[in-house]
Amino acid sequence: MQDYNEDDFLLLSGIQHFLFCKRQWALIHLEQQWEDNVLTVEGEHVHRVADQPMIREKRGDKLIVRALPVRSNRLGITGICDVVEFVRDHSGISLAGEEGLYLPYPVEYKRGKPKKDDSDRSQLIAQLMCLEEMLVCELSTGYLYYNEIKHRVEVPITAADKERVRSTFLEMHSYFQRRHTPKVKTGPHCRSCSLNRVCLPEMLDKRTVSSYIESRLKE
Repeated sequence: MQDYNEDDFLLLSGIQHFLFCKRQWALIHLEQQWEDNVLTVEGEHVHRVADQPMIREKRGDKLIVRALPVRSNRLGITGICDVVEFVRDHSGISLAGEEGLYLPYPVEYKRGKPKKDDSDRSQLIAQLMCLEEMLVCELSTGYLYYNEIKHRVEVPITAADKERVRSTFLEMHSYFQRRHTPKVKTGPHCRSCSLNRVCLPEMLDKRTVSSYIESRLKE
């Protein structure tokens, strides 16, 4: 598999936007459109609790690292893991400055509760694939912590899961390279979208959101 150039890297977190709505992803990552709503503000608060990069904890056989930057040349993505727990394991890898061997487990923090769709799992799987590539190891487990239920869920990850995420990023790269904002079918999910006042699907039958906004500004 050919590696991507760094200029073509996508944000890892974008896979959650893409699976929620391909159009939302394109508006954010291609057309640079964004608006906050109560859901995004709550999500930012949850991540502020987890994303404290100056904190590194050692608890017995577990080393906890927060806001760990990760990347994958094969997937062409870069991002940050909320938390990575390195657990001592005889089948693990060595870490600089630490005795013994460790296996990493990504932990992604989310507002709300477990979703019916696969967007949260896919973001976690992408983080795990980055860790595999960076640390040269094979991993099969991560965790999702949901703020509403104050509980984390263990997520087993298979080779089929990784292949599905790989295919999703290939599709995302295709849109990104063509700078293409797709049309999608609207539905109830649009009401919770932070871009529901920006999307303007009826206008995009003829033009892009950015060109529409630009024309309005010139009026």
